[in-house]
Amino acid sequence: MTKLFNMALIGLFLSIVFVPEVKATMHQGLMKLGLFQPDLKVIPTSIDAETSNSKTPKPANYIMNMQDQKGNRISLEDLKGKVVFINFWATWCGPCIAEMPSIQKLHDKFKGNPDVVFIILEAEGNKAKATKFMESRKLNLPVYFPASEIPTEFFRGSLPTTVILDKAGNIAHVTEGMADYSGQDIVDFMNRVLAINT
Repeated sequence: MTKLFNMALIGLFLSIVFVPEVKATMHQGLMKLGLFQPDLKVIPTSIDAETSNSKTPKPANYIMNMQDQKGNRISLEDLKGKVVFINFWATWCGPCIAEMPSIQKLHDKFKGNPDVVFIILEAEGNKAKATKFMESRKLNLPVYFPASEIPTEFFRGSLPTTVILDKAGNIAHVTEGMADYSGQDIVDFMNRVLAINT
């Protein structure tokens, strides 16, 4: 009996380590307990009325080009004047899989707002796997792929990473690692960033 229990325990451990879906399920359970909340403070480069007399900070000049699933190209320059939520992820990344439903919920709350853009950037550039991933989980997030170098201020290799840019293109928020984006706190934060530069 003990041998069977030990084998089951080893099997569970190996599943958590090597099977992204099992790891994602475990992480989602931890997120439901209230762990992995994003630290929602506006980064000082994103100036608002509380931190400066100026409501119009100098626009940032980050250069990054992306391509959507249909091959259409877009650049950060094209998105100036909008709040941009960028999530760097991969289909094999358990924490990425775990947080994706919460990103879908946040996306759904802002999908009618023309001043908010979601860029779900699949880091490996594998269109077939990314499309299959979204379809199998019934997610309708806008998936993009890198079409240029990615600024190190946005992504230093840790998956998942989430960056929120204000309307001037300045970094308003960065989270390296998994987080739960389904709560009202992130909605309030996004609305606060939306109010900057208006």
